[in-house]
Amino acid sequence: MRPEALTGWISRVFGNARPKPTVASTPPEHTTPLTRDRVAAYLAGRGYQYLVDEDGDLTGMWEGSRFWFLLLGDHHEILQVRGRWHRTLPVLQRPSVLLAANDWNRERIWPKVYVREEDDELALYSEVSVDLEHGVTDTQLSQLLACGLGTGVQMFTALDAVLPGSPPPPTGPPSAS
Repeated sequence: MRPEALTGWISRVFGNARPKPTVASTPPEHTTPLTRDRVAAYLAGRGYQYLVDEDGDLTGMWEGSRFWFLLLGDHHEILQVRGRWHRTLPVLQRPSVLLAANDWNRERIWPKVYVREEDDELALYSEVSVDLEHGVTDTQLSQLLACGLGTGVQMFTALDAVLPGSPPPPTGPPSAS
């Protein structure tokens, strides 16, 4: 067998393995406390439009649905990305709405979806929550925020397809409503 034929795993078996090239590694990130400013920096860095509502929470519109970025817990250590679907449905549709929500929750980890009765209509919410008591790296925070937004939008899009009477989502800049 010619030496050039001894490549890959077989060359390692015969002891002719070439040394692996070294890969420059980046220094490990360190966790730092979760803050509203860090969440705002992520949103601004992605070019997302958002505002601070009257409760001091970050909020904005994605694909026509309202999302909030909440810091909960005694020390604001719990990040919650909560979305509210752009539509409401009649209370009479509760069985089909609950079936759609249960199907989603049974088949997926994120986001949790739930139904609330508001002003005699049904509102649907998405929610991704994580306890960051010991801090979070910038990379982790980016992944969590992207997960909360991405899976929430995905869930609302799926609901538009399965629940009857879907008007198009509203468009425009975020508002504090």
